[in-house]
Amino acid sequence: MRRLRLSIVTLAISSLMLAGCGGSEDPEPKAEPTETATSEPAEPALWPLTGLERDGKAPKHPVLVVKIDNTSGSSPQVGLSKADMVVEELVEGGYTRLATFFYSEVPEEVGPVRSMRASDIGIVPPGATVVTSGAAQVTLDRVRGAGIPWVTEGDEGVYRASGRYAPYNLFASLTTIAKGQKAGDEPPLYLPFGSADELPKGAKATTIAAGFGNHVTNWTFSKGTYENSNSFAADGDHFVPESVLVMRVDVKDAGYRDPSGSFVPESVFEGTNDAVLFHDGRAVQGTWTKKGLDGEITLKTKKGEDLVVPAGKVWIELVPTGTGNVTWGK
Repeated sequence: MRRLRLSIVTLAISSLMLAGCGGSEDPEPKAEPTETATSEPAEPALWPLTGLERDGKAPKHPVLVVKIDNTSGSSPQVGLSKADMVVEELVEGGYTRLATFFYSEVPEEVGPVRSMRASDIGIVPPGATVVTSGAAQVTLDRVRGAGIPWVTEGDEGVYRASGRYAPYNLFASLTTIAKGQKAGDEPPLYLPFGSADELPKGAKATTIAAGFGNHVTNWTFSKGTYENSNSFAADGDHFVPESVLVMRVDVKDAGYRDPSGSFVPESVFEGTNDAVLFHDGRAVQGTWTKKGLDGEITLKTKKGEDLVVPAGKVWIELVPTGTGNVTWGK
């Protein structure tokens, strides 16, 4: 019996030892699930002159800025409807000239093409090419010094049109000119574009008059766009913007006289001055700021808040602070 009890005890101890030695190792702790990195969707590409979304790649040509006459002698102006943006600037005698910007569309014929001014140094965006009839030597020297290339009479795509008289018969084939231009980096947004929902309410304004001295550009708002009621554009070829942006600018002597001996003004498109944004039949007053002639344009409301320009076509009026004025009505 004693031997039997010893055998049972020995068997029990052996069983415990075997259980301790023969069991499998504890499983390794499961790794904590890692979060999968999710990339945010890329922001859509925007046309730099309108702020509208762009499908596909940027054009293979730079922005083309065509200087177009804006007096009765220019009638009818050709190609304005295809422009992305237009800037109206003061020239001698209180009249104006148009800097018309083409990028998303390049029409076959644009004109009549006229000369550059020193004001254009602050108007033309980085990397753009100017199409011009030329300029005074002092202006050419300054434009060249600013690194702005230009195309003029004698270059491929610039020609004299029959049925017109000089100096209003110089025209440009932008399709031809675009093929001969090599695009660099795409320019940044010309204006602080955004959504119309971001605009303050503003005051009702369905008519606008931008005065430059001897010329007044009149606008009427209707059905979401603005119509230039005294335009020199050909029928069906008007530039029809969704917004009109007036920026008051100081004017100085450009440093020479035109062939008739008249004072040549230079719009100072840098610094800070008053602005009025017209959109959807309303006027929002504020200020614009531009640090340097090649700086970016920022807009503020009268309260100092950021002001955006709704994406779309814009006509910019650079109205002189001294001899010019801007009025609007209901």
